[in-house]
Formats: sequence, C-alpha cells, structure tokens
Amino acid sequence: MENNDRGQWGSKIGFILAVVGSAVGLGNIWRYPYLLYSNGGGAFLVPYFIALLTAGIPLVLLEYGFGHKYRGSSPLSFARGNRKFEWLGWWPSITSFIIITYYTQILSWAINYLYFSFGQTWGSDTNAFFFNDFLQISSSPFDFGGMRWPIFLGITVIWAINWFVSYKGVSGGIEKLNKVLIPTLFVIMVIIVIRGVTLPGASVGLNKLFTPDWSKVKDPNVWMDAYGQVFFSLSLAMGILVTYSSYLPKKTDINNSAFITAFANSGFEFLAAIGVFGILGFMATSQNIPIEEVASQGIGLAFVVFPKVFSLMGSLGVVFGILFFLSLVFAGLTSSISLLEAFTSAVIDKSGAKRGKVVTIVCIVGYAISVLYATGAGLYFLDIIDAFINSFSIVTVGLLEAVVIGWIIGGDKIRSHTNSISIYRVGKWWEIMIKFVTPAILTIILITKIVNEIKTPYGGGDYSTGALMLLGWGVVGAIIVLSFVVKSTKWKKGILEENIENEEVK
Repeated sequence: MENNDRGQWGSKIGFILAVVGSAVGLGNIWRYPYLLYSNGGGAFLVPYFIALLTAGIPLVLLEYGFGHKYRGSSPLSFARGNRKFEWLGWWPSITSFIIITYYTQILSWAINYLYFSFGQTWGSDTNAFFFNDFLQISSSPFDFGGMRWPIFLGITVIWAINWFVSYKGVSGGIEKLNKVLIPTLFVIMVIIVIRGVTLPGASVGLNKLFTPDWSKVKDPNVWMDAYGQVFFSLSLAMGILVTYSSYLPKKTDINNSAFITAFANSGFEFLAAIGVFGILGFMATSQNIPIEEVASQGIGLAFVVFPKVFSLMGSLGVVFGILFFLSLVFAGLTSSISLLEAFTSAVIDKSGAKRGKVVTIVCIVGYAISVLYATGAGLYFLDIIDAFINSFSIVTVGLLEAVVIGWIIGGDKIRSHTNSISIYRVGKWWEIMIKFVTPAILTIILITKIVNEIKTPYGGGDYSTGALMLLGWGVVGAIIVLSFVVKSTKWKKGILEENIENEEVK
C-alpha cells in the first residue's frame, strides 16, 4: 500500500504556487537586479536564458520526475531508487534545515523594518542605523556581543508561523499560505514597479540596467554568475522540489509544471529588476550622483539603500517602504516554509512519526539555533555559513544528483515516467543535458570556487582562519557526516517496499 498519510496537494495550481513560492525568495529581489546590471545589462539575458535551458529546466524536470516517480522526500526517493545513495537525499534535506535557521534572521530584519517604515525611524544615515543601532555588530564571529531583542522577537514570530503552517499539513497549511501570499506578492511587486518606473529619474536606472554591454558575454565569470543565479533561485539541490512533487497525484503533467515554474520565477526576477532600478535611478537623480554609487545587492540594497530612497520620497515613501518590506516578508515566508518541509518530510518518512510531533520538535530545535543569529555575531554567522553552503554544498549536491540519477538510477527511467503522464514529451536532449552538460558546468563552477577560496579565503582577510574552518568548512562537513549517520538508522517498517507504482500511467 502507498503511504497516503504524507499528504497531497489539493490542486495543481496549489502545487505550482507552492514551488513558485519556494523559488521566489529574497534573492530574486535583492540579488538578480544587481547581477543583471553588473554583468552586461541586456546582454546578460543571453547567458541567463542559456543557463535556464541547459541547467535550470533540466534539473527542475529531474527533481520533479524523481520525487513523483518514487513518491517520497529526497532521502526516501534515493533509498527507493538505489539504497546505497540514501545519504545523497539527506545531504540537501539537512542543508535546508541549516539554511532556515539563518533565513529566519533575515526575515526578522524584514519584519522589524516593516515596523520602522511607518515612522521611517532609520533616520538619515541608514547605513549606521542598520549596522550600528539595529544589528549592533560585535567585533568578531567569536564575540557574541549580547542579545538583540527586536531581532529575537522577529525570529520568534517567524518560527511560530513556520510551525503553524507546517503543522496544518500540505494542502491545509502550505498550499493555503501560498495561494494567499504569492498572488498578493505579485500584486505588491507590480505596484512597486509601476510607481518605480514613473519616478523622476527612473529612466536613468532603467537605461543603465538594460543597455547591453556585449563584451561581457565573452567573460567566463558572467556565465558562471548566470548559471549560479538560475541554480540557486530555482531552489535546486535542497530537497524541496523532490519533496513537493511527491505530494502530486499519480496522474499529473510534470513536464509542463517544470517549465511553468522556471519561467514564472524568471518573470518575477525580471519584474523585480525593473522596479529596483527605476527606484535607484530616482535616488541617483535626486542626489545628483552616478547610478554606480547607489547600485548594490544583498542586505545593503534592502536595508541601507532602499530605506534611504523611501526617505527621499517623503510621505509616499512610507507607503512604499511598507509595501517593499512586506514583499520581502512574503517572499521569505514562502521560501522558509519550503525549506522546513524538505527536512520535516524526510524525518516523517524515515521515522513514521506523526507530522505534528515531528514539526514541533524540528521547530523547537531550529528556533533554539536561530537564537544565536539574534546576537551581535549573528551577521557573521549568516555571512560565512551561507557563503559556504551556496558555493560548495548545494553545487556539489546538484552535481551528484545529475550523475547518480542520470547514470546510475537511470535518467531514461525518469524521462519515461514524466513523458507517460505529461502532455508535452521531453526528448533525448534532456538526458544529454543531465548526463553531460549540467555535470560539466557544475564541475567547472565547483572547481573554480574551490580554487578561488584557496587563493583568497572568503571575506578577503576579514575573517580568521578559525572562523572560516568552524562556520564554513565545519558546517558543510558536519552536514555530510550527519547524512551518512542518519542513513545508517532504520526506516519505518515496510516503507521502502511500498508499491510506488512506477509503471507508465496509460
């Protein structure tokens, strides 16, 4: 018998919104616009779409098909596909748990800044306010510097929401949340974009963003950025897509869903880029400075540059500050729920324990770890751990997934399965991508990142070797070791032998 207690999506649109919600995260809003700008503007779209077609969509198809065929979380799907590789399923699942412990910190910042937006209490020097007044950063990663209670409170709220939604289950919690937040997020972003492009000076930012610099296309680093962005923004190699697709009904159009997910994510990224650079153009014009001086990415864009912009807008800035940070909260929440589900689903499958019990224990442990990020050293922890997980752990998992599923478990099996239940059939090109092109690209990216890390350790000397070894390589190493440890424990009786109905659906 099949394990029907795992949960199932109530509708296909619920599934699509959930996976889009997972993919559309903070990086779409604060990373992609800057990548587009700094890597040749309009010219960057060439390597970006090539990366989407040669790695992004093939890997989404791989993870969708794999999870749907073997009807389980990432570890269960690998254990059913080939018992030897169960550890490869635990690696991304545990990684997702580690990511959510610091992702809640960023969401806490967004909640606090949503509150600050009402009175624009960040003042005139937004940089000093964020780093000195709000974060109160300590001297080093090993100096905790006391608890930041507003951040602690925000983390508490986020974990409470995560627990509540996940406790309610797949259709009763995750699907309902995404059905509300994703359409609302899209509407908010459209409002921001419309106002952003009509601000005085917006054309300065948009011209800078879209004017193609074709010389950049010859730069290998631009291509690496394109593949990296596609890879990370689609929630690949985190166990999320495998888990989410396992909740789909037996008869469902997998291939079409993969293309919808990839292009919806890209569309949102592009929309965000237009809004961001319209607003940055306004800021540059208002202060009579070059766009280069205001263009940035990451937390600097969200929590330093944008608050400054909202202050320049006057009373209208209050409204747009609220909308902007609300969009960050919504985009982050849908992603954090997916990260939590990738891990809890794996534990539920392995142990056979009830969802409510597993979710509660996981959230308590995750919350306890997240509290460390509410200290003065929180930003250091976030910076180092996130950099190493993204640069080394996730890329390696994606590479191993392509090789193990493509060559050992059988890419032809996955293609046959998805084609048998989909309107649009993928051809042999997909297997060529998974077996040869994607692994080759990810290998180049991984080797390049390792060489660069050896030449110039992360942070360029800002961090001690001890901090990088403990929080960087140490965390990645601990994830790998833990993956093998969990693999050695026993599965719930009979779950590996359940009828997963792999034959083609007529």
